[in-house]
Amino acid sequence: MAKTPITMARGDGIGPEIMDSTLQVLEAAGAQLDIEEIEIGKAVYERGIPSGIEDSSWDSLRRTKVFLKAPITTPQGGGFKSLNVTVRKSLSLFANVRPCISYHPFVETDHPGMDLVIIRENEEDLYGGIEYRQSQDVMASLKIISRPGCERIARYAFEYAKANGRKKVTCMTKDNIMKMSDGLFHKVFDEIGEEYPELEQDHMIIDIGAAKVASDPSRFDVILLPNLYGDIVSDIAAEVTGSVGLGGSSNVGADFGMFEAVHGSAPDIAGMGVANPSGLILGSVMMLVHIGQGDVASKIHNAWLKTIEDGFHTGEIFRQGVSKHKVGSQDFTKAVIERLGSVPETLAVQKYAAGSGAMVMPPLKPVVQEKIERVGVDLNLTWHGTADELAAKVQACVNDNLALQMISNRGVKVWPNGQPDTFCADNYRLRFMGVDGSTVKTSQVIALMDRMNKADMNFTKSVMLNMFDGKAGFTKAQGE
Repeated sequence: MAKTPITMARGDGIGPEIMDSTLQVLEAAGAQLDIEEIEIGKAVYERGIPSGIEDSSWDSLRRTKVFLKAPITTPQGGGFKSLNVTVRKSLSLFANVRPCISYHPFVETDHPGMDLVIIRENEEDLYGGIEYRQSQDVMASLKIISRPGCERIARYAFEYAKANGRKKVTCMTKDNIMKMSDGLFHKVFDEIGEEYPELEQDHMIIDIGAAKVASDPSRFDVILLPNLYGDIVSDIAAEVTGSVGLGGSSNVGADFGMFEAVHGSAPDIAGMGVANPSGLILGSVMMLVHIGQGDVASKIHNAWLKTIEDGFHTGEIFRQGVSKHKVGSQDFTKAVIERLGSVPETLAVQKYAAGSGAMVMPPLKPVVQEKIERVGVDLNLTWHGTADELAAKVQACVNDNLALQMISNRGVKVWPNGQPDTFCADNYRLRFMGVDGSTVKTSQVIALMDRMNKADMNFTKSVMLNMFDGKAGFTKAQGE
């Protein structure tokens, strides 16, 4: 078999230790890999590169299109971007896949029947990192949800369920509150789901959904979530299995794949030889399936399961009366290698098809262009008086077919007829609409902003308000 080129990075903290273990297992199992090593993370940040990755490393990733990555440490404070997010977004790794399985009775858990997969949208949502300081007191983050992004991840979830013998897909959002962004995610899930009638489908509000993952995970099979919820729920699910240290993860797109452990770099135990390499080993199993070496993936996964069965446990999962050997990183690795070719006796034997490789996704559905009509504008500005005082000052600037319809503060209507007990910060949103529902021209908005500026009302943000095929592309304020 020809060797498959991959890019590998040892990372920070416990990263080099668990990567060494993983590479030893891959070599002993006969994985056919041509490995290009790159440096990422702390050392690169400290050289003044805020992304944590050199340009030459991108060249390697574009050549191999496969990335086996140990965890890294992102420096605290402003100016440094998460390398994980950067790689996921730059290479369009839109799907994050995290299997969460209990290994009862060998790893302690309250949920012995747990076997679910989290599929998390990986590029959008609040992880766009688009944030603003709108005033002295108010910070804002922009949540981006797109129809193509929703369609790709929903399609992936259903295709994954079909390919892996899963029976049910559950979508979780907060669309009772975020009716447009989370509402779109839910709507597209329902639309794509119509093409998969053989799969059971349901939707849950994220708060109760996360609670049920923690209390009754056996009710779930495949869970589809937007980015932020997926990050949170996948860690909950991994921990409920018995340890977040056992979780592997894949990040895949149309052309690239990145494979890693769920956990972070754990610098507090770096160099002590006690880190559990299981998460990265299982991440490498997912990588082998992705590149068509499913036979090797099966050998490693079954050897790992047999190791767990035989009671070779690192400290965080060691339990008196259940575990037989408390081992460090290297002894655990040695135990896995010794069991290559063996299969578990109690836990389910894993079988991956050789040569199948990554899933191939169908193209996006064609989109019908909607009629777009501008009907107003929202302007944010800093103000230290009352809402009534602000409205009076603004009214003197309004003409050109625009009318001040509403003022809100932190999303709550405060004018007209605001509630006197509403607490206000120093940043207000003013909504101007076309008189009698008329179309608003860009020149009219610019003229309004100019008059407000001359009246010493300096706005901090502007958003045009549009109708799409007669439906509002904006929401009302609370209390409006």
